[in-house]
Amino acid sequence: MVIKIDKRERAQLFRDRLQAAMSAVQMSQSALARQVGVDRSTLSQLLKDKGARLPNAQLVAEVAAGLGVSADWLLGLSDRPEQAADLVATAISMTEAPRAMVDDQIFAWHQEAAGYKIRHVPAGLPDMLKTEDMLRWEYAPSLGKTIDQAIGASRDRLNWMRGARSDYEIAIPMAELEAFAGATGYYAGISPALRQTQLLQLRDLHAQLYPSLRLHIFDKRQLFSAPVTVFGPLLAVIYIGQNYLVFRDTDRVVAITQHFDALVRAAAIGQRELAAYFDGLIAEISGN
Repeated sequence: MVIKIDKRERAQLFRDRLQAAMSAVQMSQSALARQVGVDRSTLSQLLKDKGARLPNAQLVAEVAAGLGVSADWLLGLSDRPEQAADLVATAISMTEAPRAMVDDQIFAWHQEAAGYKIRHVPAGLPDMLKTEDMLRWEYAPSLGKTIDQAIGASRDRLNWMRGARSDYEIAIPMAELEAFAGATGYYAGISPALRQTQLLQLRDLHAQLYPSLRLHIFDKRQLFSAPVTVFGPLLAVIYIGQNYLVFRDTDRVVAITQHFDALVRAAAIGQRELAAYFDGLIAEISGN
């Protein structure tokens, strides 16, 4: 919805913001006039005029470029002073994703979003719900002798996350859990005891922490999802392997949140059926 502003009020807002932008970069009227290519008297008149007079579009654009702000902000059409390129750079960024259980960047995002709902589609099983033996099996090859220290640090951070005010919704593909239970593909070679213990932990943590923790099991043949985490309304992060693709603009965060909500609606297993589902997977391991 476009909010209409009286021309006289817009002209005053323009003058106020022009003066503020000049002060922020410590640029005098003379220096700005030279940079823009107009007489100093032209700028002086703009700043002193108390009427409804606004400069033409060309002058607004030149002044905005000279001060490093957006023309929309000067004219009161936006509350963000950044230029379009700077807004894009802020809204979308790429961050390194180290091979670790809970890296510093992920932990910082969780802290930033404390109190908001966290929506998460993991790349495999959710790290924060893994047993120590599972973490050791998965990360020891890459972390080597530092695995014990890493697990200790990870546990400290995971305990913080579990005690935080945030609610967690985690959507896991059914095929991922079935591959884990059957020790196929990525999970080949994991002992039956480790698999049973891990599934028991998923079942029991859900029962203990519900409703602050909700697990949603979806069929990726029906609806696929890349690994993604939505930190409340603040940001959405897509995991692409060696990097995180981070979105902070409202439209994309909302769109990715809606994608996650679609996974929840398409969940193949209801919340009340989860314990029985995990029990079934555990029984299959025992029977093999």
